[in-house]
Amino acid sequence: MPTFTYTARSRTGEKVEGVVEVADRREVLRMIEQQGNVPVFVSEKSIASKQAQSSMPVSVRSRQKRKMKTREVLIFTTELSDLLASGMTLGKALNCLANRKTGGAADRIIAALRDDIIQGSSLSDSLARHPETFPNLYTSMIKAGEAGGAIDEILRRLVDHYERIQETKEKVIMALVYPCIVMLMGFVTMFFSMVYVIPKFKVVFEQLGDTLPLPTQILISSSEWLVKYGWLAVIGIATGLIILGRAIRSGKGKLWWDGAKLRMPLIKGVVASGIYANFARTLRTLLANGVPVLQSLAIVERTVGNDVIARELRKAKDRVTDGTTISGPLSVGKVFPPMMIDMLTIGEETGDIAGSLGHIAKRYESELDRNLKIFTTALEPILIVIVALMVGFVAISILLAVFDLSSGLNV
Repeated sequence: MPTFTYTARSRTGEKVEGVVEVADRREVLRMIEQQGNVPVFVSEKSIASKQAQSSMPVSVRSRQKRKMKTREVLIFTTELSDLLASGMTLGKALNCLANRKTGGAADRIIAALRDDIIQGSSLSDSLARHPETFPNLYTSMIKAGEAGGAIDEILRRLVDHYERIQETKEKVIMALVYPCIVMLMGFVTMFFSMVYVIPKFKVVFEQLGDTLPLPTQILISSSEWLVKYGWLAVIGIATGLIILGRAIRSGKGKLWWDGAKLRMPLIKGVVASGIYANFARTLRTLLANGVPVLQSLAIVERTVGNDVIARELRKAKDRVTDGTTISGPLSVGKVFPPMMIDMLTIGEETGDIAGSLGHIAKRYESELDRNLKIFTTALEPILIVIVALMVGFVAISILLAVFDLSSGLNV
């Protein structure tokens, strides 16, 4: 059985040290809490590597951990909020969650949060050590909740916020599933025809020895090239996609691509309404929980997901001077729609910016649903026509050759 050394503090602040033999580190922490002490440091003596890792600074350990998935963060936030609302202390709540082993990154990150809290760190500071998992929006709201003494309520609002964001993402993904399946099946059918079906017809046409129509010649030449050099086409397409992806992820490339998405027919409505809904929902959540306007704009700038909108938010943040009026600075860049600016202005005049942002979020969430329906309704026939043209070209090319050969045989 492994041996652990520990350091704790009693209720009077006295330092308590000891050595115990237990099954694991959780048993040490449970034993210390049962004694009425607060654990400060626990280390396993038998394994030097684990001892070195336990003594490693928390900020260094956190960089070694993988990030939690969005769904895992949502579950963690929901469960932590429920435990705190039931009256459990933060340290015990995190300890309960850390004891639920899932085999993923959540185990290590939650355990690190628990250890930080036990050692006297605040929850917001501990969360800030895991920026890949908990963004600035999350940590800023927790910090505001700590100042107001209502962390469980802030966690519940975070759950509502991320559920709405997740629901919006799922709507977009579900809208793209059917078109992607149609295109995939169309390309698979074309590939099968060009590689396996057309070569068989080619043999038959060559045996008959007649001049083929131009569409049939193009089809057979394309099939021959694909059979011989198709691997080059695959490598070329893959290389092009990699280069394009890297270019889009670069500074200027991403700015261009984000701007193009806001101008593309059909796509621009979906992208813009999603961005505006996310912007209004996030800004409302921050302002309603006491985060200052300038800090809120800085956080939204990093979470909005579009460089064109983010650049305009950065400029608007620089224009904000009194820290309260944001509709004027946002209207200067002509990026945000006039309806949003007008609704923000009304909120500022009535002193209810958070409520106005809530109405804006609902409006653009409804517009997102409408644009998604328009997008899918228009895209389906377009894809069907594209697939029909590809398959139709193959069929017509073969039929033209068959008709010509049949006419020659009758003569």
